[in-house]
Amino acid sequence: MHHIEISESQDKGKRYQSLLPQIEALVKDEPDLIANLSNIVAALKEAAGYFWVGFYLVKGEELVLGPFQGPVACTRIARGKGVCGTAWEKRQVIVVPDVERFPGHIACSSQSKSEIVLPVISNGQVSMVLDVDSDRLDDFDAADRWLLEGVVNIVRQL
Repeated sequence: MHHIEISESQDKGKRYQSLLPQIEALVKDEPDLIANLSNIVAALKEAAGYFWVGFYLVKGEELVLGPFQGPVACTRIARGKGVCGTAWEKRQVIVVPDVERFPGHIACSSQSKSEIVLPVISNGQVSMVLDVDSDRLDDFDAADRWLLEGVVNIVRQL
């Protein structure tokens, strides 16, 4: 049984620095990908308080919803569509301060206001994307990006 210790620090960066090694420890002895992705999103939701956090897995020419925490989500996203499909196609992190201003944004939840999507690239291919939504505008900063890039590095090794 694993437990995530959430730092009481008011400094988000310090909280995240204590969280990343805990996520790594959570998944290191478990060989099942879905179990690991499920625990990762639960840890992120609990410790970072994200409105929505989850993975979309590449299956053919679509992203298919994987483990997530938050409101019901879109099930399938085409390559190049929305923030997730664009991050997959461009193979780069995309931070969107205001989703209403992102051309072709897919509104899975009208409560989502800002978003960050990070592709997971393994063996030269995008295997999935990590998608995080906030119900506040411009809610993702350098600390969030640092944490989520660290999570992507952990997932890449699963």
